[in-house]
Amino acid sequence: MPMNDPQWGRNGSGNNSDGPRSPRRPASSDGPPDLDELWRDFNQRLGRLFGGRGNGGDGPGGGPRDARQAGIGVLVVLGAVVAIWACTGFYTVQEGQVGVVSTFGRYSSTTPAGLQWRAPWPIQAHEIVDVYTQRRVEVGMRGGDDRVKESLMITDDENIVDLQFEVQYRVKDGDGARDYIYGSRFSRDQRDGDSSGVVKQVAESAMREVVGRRKMDEVLFGSKLEIAAEVQAAMQAMLDRYKTGLVISAVAIQNAQPPNDVQAAFDDATKAGQDRERQINEGEAYANDVVPRARGNAARLTQESEGYRVRVVETAEGDASRFRQVLAEYAKAPGVTRERMYIDTMQQIFSSTNKLLIDSHNNSQLLYLPLDKLMQQGAASALAAHAASAAAASPPATAAGGDGADHTRDGARSRDREGR
Repeated sequence: MPMNDPQWGRNGSGNNSDGPRSPRRPASSDGPPDLDELWRDFNQRLGRLFGGRGNGGDGPGGGPRDARQAGIGVLVVLGAVVAIWACTGFYTVQEGQVGVVSTFGRYSSTTPAGLQWRAPWPIQAHEIVDVYTQRRVEVGMRGGDDRVKESLMITDDENIVDLQFEVQYRVKDGDGARDYIYGSRFSRDQRDGDSSGVVKQVAESAMREVVGRRKMDEVLFGSKLEIAAEVQAAMQAMLDRYKTGLVISAVAIQNAQPPNDVQAAFDDATKAGQDRERQINEGEAYANDVVPRARGNAARLTQESEGYRVRVVETAEGDASRFRQVLAEYAKAPGVTRERMYIDTMQQIFSSTNKLLIDSHNNSQLLYLPLDKLMQQGAASALAAHAASAAAASPPATAAGGDGADHTRDGARSRDREGR
């Protein structure tokens, strides 16, 4: 039957248009099923499911029974819905994560790793927080104007440095997850996964504070580990004060240099400073070489003068003592003492001069006799004669020994004559 037929949905005979509507459409009907028929089929099947006859409530006394069965079916459906709703409260927490449970939007508890259950939404809700993964934030390493704003910092001596560093952080254990979600006004951003923004602002603030207390040379050429440790302590204090639930693992300074616009001038100033240090070191080295040497010479002269003073004083004291002794002996025997002193004086004089014998009393043609020259000539003649006789005769060893003894006796006689 076409859908535009006025008899569509009525009895299939098509003869009595005013007859009663059939409770069930014929199987040969081509139109869509009636909503009333679908509802009756659903009730019949539900009744058969719970032990009913499945007559759809058309028989006598079937109305209350169908209503009771329908109520039971509704309860079963509601129970199934409640069970499914309760099952939505199960959730799994992986290793290295914790679950933060809230009741009506307020923090309730923190759950460890494993299969957990909470009251379904909207009574309770949960957030999964990763407390194991290390996260990092880079400051001053991006390009463009943002890098300039982040990396340029002013020092205590009113100079500007370009500082690039990296911060590593994670969520604290224990109550750190609760503070990470609900602890501060930054928690909304952290729940949205933007905790790096909070850490970055804190890192810039702490670094500018630490750099602002130091000179430019200390920042560029000093210990970067010491600066990083101070920045880490300052950042941790700020994050704890804000109750962000984050802990700073490490701060690493990647690069510290002057701005690019003044790099050439800074290099010149650095070279000038190095030249100054070199000249100062050379001057100190020269002073360290000259001053000790002068001090050594002064000490040597002092010691020499002290030795001279001691020697002169001791010599004078010795001469005075000897003079007193001679004076005592002279008082005992003046003639003998004068003779002895004369002999000693002449011996000292003649020991350092040539020996001459002058006869001034007799009118002799021989005015002087050079004894030392004569003795030297005699010794030289004796040696020459001895050498010639030894070469001609070639005497044995005993004869040679005898000549040596004669030469020894001649030398002894010469010394005796010199003594006289």
